[in-house]
Amino acid sequence: MKKIYAMVAEGTEECELLNVVDIARRAGIDTEIVSISGKTVKTSHGVVVTADKTVDEVNLTDCDLLFIPGGMPGSKNLADCDKLISAVGGMIKAGKRVAAICAAPALVLSEHGFLEGKRATCFPAFEDRMRGAVVTGGRVETDGLITTARGLGCAIELGLEIVSLLCGAELAAEIRQKIVF
Repeated sequence: MKKIYAMVAEGTEECELLNVVDIARRAGIDTEIVSISGKTVKTSHGVVVTADKTVDEVNLTDCDLLFIPGGMPGSKNLADCDKLISAVGGMIKAGKRVAAICAAPALVLSEHGFLEGKRATCFPAFEDRMRGAVVTGGRVETDGLITTARGLGCAIELGLEIVSLLCGAELAAEIRQKIVF
């Protein structure tokens, strides 16, 4: 069974997080929400999310895909988490996938050098922070092992892209039809 760790921090954009988690779970992917702090996290719009695990309870590279949602100050908080940044490098080195949306491609991936020469997208206000990336302005971009998405309005598409990458285009198409997307 495929496995995803979906990261969460104080100030994470809750709908980006939960839309991707929902689509992945519909696909039968073992998807756990992992907090960089405590189990209870207040998101960017005041919604309280209960994480399945904390970063201290898991080996973040023990999954098929590491998902990093955006939102502020959530993206900044995730970018400052040394365990997460180390895990992103470990995932890529091991040939495993990483996905990020909104501000996270810029603040978490690009600021730490993971998007150098890669086609990528992010929230428009953060495009100037995409050092070394080939910024496309697309809704969802996959270049090699890294998938990025522009923002909340693209979260379901990102979830479907993740399903397609991990489980195949046929299952992603079935889910797309079932959710009337």
